[in-house]
This record gives sequence, structure tokens and C-alpha cells, in this order.
Amino acid sequence: MPLPKHEYVSEVWKDSIFKGKVVYCTGGNGSICSAQVRALVHLGADACIVGRNVEKTERVAKDIATARPGSKVLGIGGIDVRDVEALRKSVDRTVKELGGIDFLIAGAAGNFLVPMSQLSENAFKTVIDIDIIGSYNITKLVLPHLVASAKKYNSTSTLPHTPTSGPGGRIIYVSATIHYTGLPLQTHVSVAKAGIDALSANVAIEYGPLGITSNIIAPGPIGNTEGMDRLAKKVAPGETPGRQIPVGRWGKVKEIADATVYLFSDAANYVSADNLVVDGGAWRIGAVSPGGDFKYPDFILSGAEVTGVAGGKKSKTPAKL
Repeated sequence: MPLPKHEYVSEVWKDSIFKGKVVYCTGGNGSICSAQVRALVHLGADACIVGRNVEKTERVAKDIATARPGSKVLGIGGIDVRDVEALRKSVDRTVKELGGIDFLIAGAAGNFLVPMSQLSENAFKTVIDIDIIGSYNITKLVLPHLVASAKKYNSTSTLPHTPTSGPGGRIIYVSATIHYTGLPLQTHVSVAKAGIDALSANVAIEYGPLGITSNIIAPGPIGNTEGMDRLAKKVAPGETPGRQIPVGRWGKVKEIADATVYLFSDAANYVSADNLVVDGGAWRIGAVSPGGDFKYPDFILSGAEVTGVAGGKKSKTPAKL
């Protein structure tokens, strides 16, 4: 359903700063990525979001388009980021219908809770393939368009930009913080996100000379999202979710969207190969979910299956350590 502006972007940004720009986003029908794209569309961009579920992707695209009258938002479903040809067709359609691609958000990911003793090789590979291989696939396909955008908008002869031009050729990978320290029940995701961070850094190094910036946004626990609904234990009545986090609460999707606007705007012209953590300080004190809800090391030593959350990985033969 259409959202009021204050729920997905702050008032500090000028409405036209992304006028004429196009953003392409994998995982764009999800809670966080759709908010990122919605903020950019409100601020002048057109967009293409892709996802595996056809009906959901098309529905979310139509909803995002309500952020700005006259916006163009493509929703292309049936896209698995492991399928290069399907991705290629969606990129080609985006360029044909929207005129190019200036920004990439790589947000497609897989997650569930499972101890390593019950994590199958196939389940591990699936998460690696979706997160790392999928991000690499879309990066390779979109980079030529981003380079063209950077050449068009980032010439030193045109800086600083006019309010309606702004920079082009920018990438954001949606990562996490759990691999900074490790987290129980999240081995597969920790390894995948570490790979995403490495990919972003190398893209920044190799394509920086061509005008590209590449950065990570690492969300902490974000409330009212599919991820937290699936992977965190239910909050007891009267309890404040995230009370143990330094800022005292779970984050909001708007705060991830604001970070996205910053990294794609003129304000971040000299920011690249960086990791922007948006978690209220949670990872510094180990107050991070998912996985952290289960008592360590007792749960691991028990060999039990994950229960009490929607996103546990089922195992027919749970293993004892």
C-alpha cells in the first residue's frame, strides 16, 4: 500500500536530486530494498526492481510508483539472480524502456537459522550462490551502463553538478554486520556477506578510475521487515524490541533508505570502497539478530533444531555435536 513520505525518506533531501536517473535493484520486492528504491523514486528517479515472485514483484513496483506522480517503475518477476540470461533480459528491458542504468542496488539474499551441524552442503551453496554469485552476475551485466552513466555525469569539467543532474555510476551492496564477529546459526550468511564486502571493495578499486563508486550498506536489526519477522523471536507484550542496542531500539527502513540516498548523492562523491553500518551500534556490543536470540553455547551444544521463528532450516536428521 502507498506509504506516507515520512516512513521511507527524511525531509532533508531535495525532491529533484535524482531527476532523470534510473536505479536497478535485485531483491527489490523485499522490505528494505523496496524502501531504498521508493526513496529514490520519490526524489526523481525511475526504477526497475526484480525478484523471483512474479505477482509480488509487480505489485510492489506499482506501489513504489505511487511515491511520485509520473514515475516509471518496472517490476520484473521470475528472476533468479543465479540465472545470467534472465538477468540479462531484465537489464536490456530496463535500458530500452527507461533509457539506461545509473545506479545499482544488489540486495537479493537468502537466509535462515541453522547450526552448522545441521547445515547441508547444498543449503550452504544456495546462500553463497544467491548472495555472492548473484551479486557478481548483476554487477557484470550492469557495469557497462554504469560506466556510461559515470562518463556522462561525473566529468570533472561538470562538477559540481546542478541540482537536477547529480552523479551516476554508483553501486550499493546490501550486506550485514554478522561476519565482523561471527554469529551462531549464521555460518552460511556470515561467509556470504564477507564475500559481498570483498566484491564491493574490488569493484571500487578496479572501476574507480572509470568513475564508479561501490559501497556497502550493512543494516542491523530493522523492524517491520520480512527478515526480522522470519528470523527473530517474537517480542513479548510490553517489551521494547532492540532495547539492548545502544540507541535503544530496532532500526527503521527509512534509515536504510536515507543511507542509500546519501551514497548515491553529491554528498558522497568521495566515498567509495566503504562499509556504511546502519545498526544503532548493535554489532559493537553483540546485540545483533538473527541468531543472537538463542542462548550460547547451550543451544549449539544441545544439537536441537531452531524453533520459535518462521525462518528456521528444517533438518530430517538433526546432528548432535
